Amino acid sequence: MKKATKKRVKRREWTKADIKELKVHSKARTPVTKISKMTKRSVGALRQKALHLGIGLGHQR
Repeated sequence: MKKATKKRVKRREWTKADIKELKVHSKARTPVTKISKMTKRSVGALRQKALHLGIGLGHQR
């Protein structure tokens, strides 16, 4: 029997462009799920980065 393998998490570095994009979405109050799909990053990763940068995220904060 073959064991189901868990998908490995691939970490991606945050580029200056990624951070700039995140800040633009923050100002535009884009919903986090939408940003997540666009950037191909998890909601948790986006929220953690926003917290680290000291910016709010999401349409209702």
